[in-house]
Amino acid sequence: MDYTKYDKPEVGRGVAFGVNEAGEPCAKEARGCFRLHEEPWLEEYPDNFPTDIFEVRFKNTRRSFYQNVNNLQLQVGDIVAVEASPGHDIGIISLTGDMVAKQMRRLGFNPQNGEFKKIYRKARPYDIEKWQEAIALEHETMIRSRQIAADMGLDMKIGDVEYQGDKIKAIFYYIADGRVDFRELIKVFAEQFHIRIEMKQIGARQEAGRIGGIGACGRELCCASWVSSFTSVTTGAARVQDLSLNPLKLAGQCSKLKCCLMYEYDVYADARRSMPRLREPLQAIDGEYFLVKSDILAHTMTFSSSKESMSNLVTIPVSRVREILAVNRNGEKVESLLGEDFEPQVEEPTYRTEEDSITRFDKTKKRKKRKNRHNSDERREAKDESKASQNGSQSVQPTQQGDQESQSGQQSNHHRNNRAHKRHHNKPKQE
Repeated sequence: MDYTKYDKPEVGRGVAFGVNEAGEPCAKEARGCFRLHEEPWLEEYPDNFPTDIFEVRFKNTRRSFYQNVNNLQLQVGDIVAVEASPGHDIGIISLTGDMVAKQMRRLGFNPQNGEFKKIYRKARPYDIEKWQEAIALEHETMIRSRQIAADMGLDMKIGDVEYQGDKIKAIFYYIADGRVDFRELIKVFAEQFHIRIEMKQIGARQEAGRIGGIGACGRELCCASWVSSFTSVTTGAARVQDLSLNPLKLAGQCSKLKCCLMYEYDVYADARRSMPRLREPLQAIDGEYFLVKSDILAHTMTFSSSKESMSNLVTIPVSRVREILAVNRNGEKVESLLGEDFEPQVEEPTYRTEEDSITRFDKTKKRKKRKNRHNSDERREAKDESKASQNGSQSVQPTQQGDQESQSGQQSNHHRNNRAHKRHHNKPKQE
């Protein structure tokens, strides 16, 4: 069947709807909804244990395992109609072959009553059309259900609504801090929407993954991109990694401890096992040394000669610490923590390019200062030259103006002398 036109993909389910040449509705899997897809890293290898169990995904991270009872030729990306309770649902095949058994073992999945739910058929145009109609109702139903819950005064937030493929049932995902009695709410929903109601509580991490966003690292949230199952995170993970117990830095956008605290936890835990535990200070001839810092990954420990301050810091490898501990247990003291064969080496960082250097901005500042100083010197010299040229031009002017000034000066002096002579003769004589 040739597909001619497809609409914008439906992000929650990772599928694009379209119309084929016969005018019938159709759908295909749309890659790009990150947490809805897996990397087929075993695709090139044959299945060791052929199985008729398939993993089928629905909206967001909801998945389950179904049995292919009709021996259909199925592969990843096929849209199928599966058994639901009640009715049927529409989903997309996400895992086949050996990966299904590995996924079931990882999740600890056990089929109810010893039987898997069934895969009925590949989705038909009628199934796709009804599925589209159910998806179109989800947003409006969520807004209306929030208003109803607020009017009833329930301390809960409805975060998402998922309609079943046949439109006879809907799952309401809600968030609440405590226990909520929603028996009356279910009755109101059933009367309002004329469907079967299922309430499912989700945590703050699932809600953050549903909304999405950008983390402090500058990348998309892990819960919104690839993390589908969450593990418990405690402050012990931060302590093992020597992180500051600052809630503003350790908490994510869901107000819980960040999931990435567990990414390197095993590495730090294994490295910490090789670090000796010090209950007493190291004994040396020049005094006692107290542990102030440990670099787990570098396998070094830093000691201070004062218990209350960071003075005379000495950094030595873990192997040297073990040697000193063995000497101290025998009641002896070492001459120096560094040892005779130890030569401290200061490794200067090397940069692949000039852009990687953290001091590249300092160099540019110095260059700018030198350049500005050079420009100021040039401007000063230009001013001196202009002043000298002005003085020279004044000296080469005709002397007529100078003669006039000298004549006027002589006349003013003559008048001053006459006035002084008259005042002297007009004085009364003393008898």
